[in-house]
Amino acid sequence: MTGAGKWADLRLRVLSGTVVLVLGFAALWAGGLPLRLMAAAGAGVMIWELAGLSAPGRPRQALGIAALAALSAGLFLIMHGQFWLVLLPLPSVLLIATRRRDRFVTAFYGGLVMLACYAMVAFREGYGLGFVTWVALIVIASDVMGYFGGRIIGGPKFWPAVSPKKTWAGTVAGWVGAAAVGLGAVIWAGQGGFVIWVSALTAFAAQMGDIAESAIKRRAGAKDSSRLIPGHGGFLDRFDALIGAAVFVIFWGMAQLPLPVFGG
Repeated sequence: MTGAGKWADLRLRVLSGTVVLVLGFAALWAGGLPLRLMAAAGAGVMIWELAGLSAPGRPRQALGIAALAALSAGLFLIMHGQFWLVLLPLPSVLLIATRRRDRFVTAFYGGLVMLACYAMVAFREGYGLGFVTWVALIVIASDVMGYFGGRIIGGPKFWPAVSPKKTWAGTVAGWVGAAAVGLGAVIWAGQGGFVIWVSALTAFAAQMGDIAESAIKRRAGAKDSSRLIPGHGGFLDRFDALIGAAVFVIFWGMAQLPLPVFGG
């Protein structure tokens, strides 16, 4: 790849990524109903993309499953309560029940999408703006450092059979970026030193979320999950790492392992 070719998509990626970033952080800052509605809408869009990848040529079916995902997530996030928890797996049930490629893998990943959308709301409302910002910054730092590390250093591929562009240099650079976020939390937010390595582990989970979505696209013969975000592809392409990170943090917390506690 030529020097110019390496960076051909950078301007478009930065512009569209900035718009997504501003809208996302505005919803996180606002919390409450705006965040819940955005999370429900995001769940619907990502399930729509997933349904389309696994069963191309069936747009009405994909739209129906997506509508169910948005409605299920919205009702659960707004109504709360254990009774409403049964709504979250409903899109996965439909993904299994309908004819498609790799239906069980697709349904499992669909379940992770729904869980991650719930997680971001739960982090904001249960642990505060500082905590959910920490998770988001890890994903951003890992993604940005991984992008530049891979493009500048290059070298051996991390998992070429699944993600041909991802390099070991970019992967390690992502860990370093996430660790730097953890170090910032230690210095400026008074967190314990453990946050540095937990941040790096969360970045690795984010990268695995990216790898999982890449595997699904590769099986489908698709480059992007959709074309909704210029320069990035679809919502799954943009938020696959956040899905991995959010799900990891949920289970890390459920195991009662150490997590940062931010004031406010």
